[in-house]
Amino acid sequence: MPLTMSQDVFITCAVTGSGATQDRSPHVPRSPRQIAESAIAAAKAGAAIVHCHVRDPETGAPSRRRDLFREVTDRIRDSGTDVVLNLTAGMGGDITFGPVESPLPVSQAGTDMAGATERVAHIAECLPEICTLDCGTMNFAEADYVMTNTPGMLRAMGRMMTDLGVKPEIEAFDTGHLWFARELVKEGVLEAPALVQLCMGVPWGAPDDLDTFMAMVNNVPPDWTFSAFSLGRHQMAYAAAAVLAGGHVRVGLEDNLWLGKGQLATNAELVEHAVGIVERMGARVMTPAEVRAKLGLVKQAPVAL
Repeated sequence: MPLTMSQDVFITCAVTGSGATQDRSPHVPRSPRQIAESAIAAAKAGAAIVHCHVRDPETGAPSRRRDLFREVTDRIRDSGTDVVLNLTAGMGGDITFGPVESPLPVSQAGTDMAGATERVAHIAECLPEICTLDCGTMNFAEADYVMTNTPGMLRAMGRMMTDLGVKPEIEAFDTGHLWFARELVKEGVLEAPALVQLCMGVPWGAPDDLDTFMAMVNNVPPDWTFSAFSLGRHQMAYAAAAVLAGGHVRVGLEDNLWLGKGQLATNAELVEHAVGIVERMGARVMTPAEVRAKLGLVKQAPVAL
């Protein structure tokens, strides 16, 4: 099908993620203060949306502690910098199996399984405009680790998000995830038009070649909104590809640590580079207010403690 390039583009900055990057760059934020400050800097550089995980402030290990999410939320909201807040709800579905000849019991070191209500508890407290919904189960590159999101779990979490008035961002790591996302909308679990993030090049999901990317794009219903990213050195190439294919852009230290060869990036620098790509393609970077209007987002105050 012919491409229709986006003329108005929003940029998401994925601020820190949950990968083992905390010791690979001094710019990867760990504490709630650092995460919030990096998110605010990204917003000032042109990101309309900031996508936030939290980490243990001491070790940098991924966490799903509600108090850390709440501190990040409050610091961003209290800063006076307007930005759409997108919190991850991807934690709590992690299984690391034992050796191949004795996979059970699972490894306690890498396993963190929680129920639907617990996985969404920080969303119910912080009430961001957007939260993520990883729309499938998949193997990752890390040995025997599996990201686990069953159909029943996704239906339960999706209903909770919808009832809270928080828009799910469907994280699609392969075409089957988009198939199930369409089913969730058909069932009324998620509202249409939906918001999708196409996650390219994450082992072992959809590879980041352009044929696969266009297969993903062509599986997104025409009235939905999609954004896309790839990892590492392909991050900025996919910023251009996403705009050309009619979508929006995600950059940030969750996906890529480098601005250029031998040059570690900050989140703000990655956003600034993405802004330059978007504008040189002849498109315009959208503001947070315009994104809220486009996506029907509601800015809610966090639940009083």
